[in-house]
Amino acid sequence: MSETLPKIEVSAGTDVLRRAAERVEPVDSTEGLVVEHRPFASIVVPYYNPGDRLRPTVEHLVRVLKASKVSFEIIAVSDGSTDGSQFTLDEFPESVVRRVSYATNIGKGHALRTGLALARGRYLGFIDSDGDISPEFLGSFVSIMRAEEPDIIIGSKRHPDSSVHWTPLRRLYSWGHQFLIHHLFGLDVKDTQVGIKLMDRRVVADMLPLLQESRFALDLELLVLARHLGYTRILEVPVRIEERSGSTVSLKRAWRLLTDTLGLFVRLSVRHEYDDAITSISGGAAIEGPVGNTRPVAAPNPMPA
Repeated sequence: MSETLPKIEVSAGTDVLRRAAERVEPVDSTEGLVVEHRPFASIVVPYYNPGDRLRPTVEHLVRVLKASKVSFEIIAVSDGSTDGSQFTLDEFPESVVRRVSYATNIGKGHALRTGLALARGRYLGFIDSDGDISPEFLGSFVSIMRAEEPDIIIGSKRHPDSSVHWTPLRRLYSWGHQFLIHHLFGLDVKDTQVGIKLMDRRVVADMLPLLQESRFALDLELLVLARHLGYTRILEVPVRIEERSGSTVSLKRAWRLLTDTLGLFVRLSVRHEYDDAITSISGGAAIEGPVGNTRPVAAPNPMPA
């Protein structure tokens, strides 16, 4: 009989995220941190009622990370799941899979922010739980991060080497969203929404206190804020995406993504809420360049005090 592992209960409020964000610090031995005790990678797996797809995804992810010969932790975050899927992870040691749950379904973005705030790794990433994107690609992400040390690595459906099997409707939704993103944000990224990413901890440390999205636009918010903070070394790599039987994109979900995207534009470019938050965090000093970043990157646009 396997031992039931303790489950971390996380409040659905924003205060816990704010407190956790304060614990995400740059990995730098000069700051008194013991780098050797950090996992190389922390991978967040957000999920909501994934049924029998969750455990195979996590098992595959464990195999891939072990094969990459890096230390790691997986943080599986239940976004108010009611299908009992969280119990399929009971046999994993807590040192390998940390289980997090809260009672109310809020959204994928909230689950990701929760997991990232609790992550301890040198590099922080996430992957969808539904199996559409194989965890095998995180192996190549780890190799690229070790060799090139970019700020962020993202999967891209539009990479010439990607293999994507989607319905025409999903292709239309994706194309329309990326067209809108290009014109609203001028973001030099061909695909923002693929559910697999890996980021330098310092990037997440600077962005986490600023993140607001709780649903599917968090991927976009991450990339927009990264550029806004001066983190411009973003690499797009190929992925293979398989269409699951019965997988669809609802009009309701597409509408929510549209409204969240427009809301992000208003906060960033009309109300300048992120600039105000950055000023508050910096104690009123003007900020130029990546906050807390000690590596040379391309110079960002100056941010007003």
